[in-house]
Amino acid sequence: MCPQAVVALGVQLCGCGLLGVGIWLSVSQGNFATFSPSFPSLSAANLVIAIGTIVMVTGFLGCLGAIKENKCLLLSFFIVLLIILLAELILLILFFVYMDKVNENARKDLKEGLLLYNTENNVGLKNAWNIIQAEMRCCGVTDYTDWYPVLGENMVPDRCCMENSQGCGRNTTTPLWRTGCYEKVKMWFDDNKHVLGTVGMCILIMQILGMAFSMTLFQHIHRTGKKYDA
Repeated sequence: MCPQAVVALGVQLCGCGLLGVGIWLSVSQGNFATFSPSFPSLSAANLVIAIGTIVMVTGFLGCLGAIKENKCLLLSFFIVLLIILLAELILLILFFVYMDKVNENARKDLKEGLLLYNTENNVGLKNAWNIIQAEMRCCGVTDYTDWYPVLGENMVPDRCCMENSQGCGRNTTTPLWRTGCYEKVKMWFDDNKHVLGTVGMCILIMQILGMAFSMTLFQHIHRTGKKYDA
């Protein structure tokens, strides 16, 4: 198998893996949804499924184009990878340029989401907050007082308690996690930035290799005068 097909097959397998993880999240966690009321469909499962589908279809185009030596498929594979790469770069630049505004809007949106915690048809949002507060050992967006306008003065969800028990969040003397979840998540990203950077670099290298190999094979087919195969 030629290098172009190997790279495209690797991209396709990565997409299949992401799709599988997304489906597993959707099935296993059910109505575990989003923290944000502005984007109710932007759950972790839906996001992973969407990314996995795009990557899988892109890899399929490249793999099939390399095996059949089809110029149209190879060119489509190159264009899709180029669009994805440019979109990633633009989003990354915009994120760093408007980082303060992004942080401010994110905190504001998350706090608005807290108001839906005990409302009907928002079980997914409630589960999401319960899980993140228990796993990250945090409470609220910026701190535990974010829950007071939602649940009442000096009241927080039970998952905010250091020693979780039924109704512990109603006891004002119960030790609580004091750090906000937004800060905890930022700390997690900061602690794992080297791992995330390595993963991002590997993805970038795979994209560039895929584009380079696809255009190399495209030019080879063009020079040898191979006719288009449907």
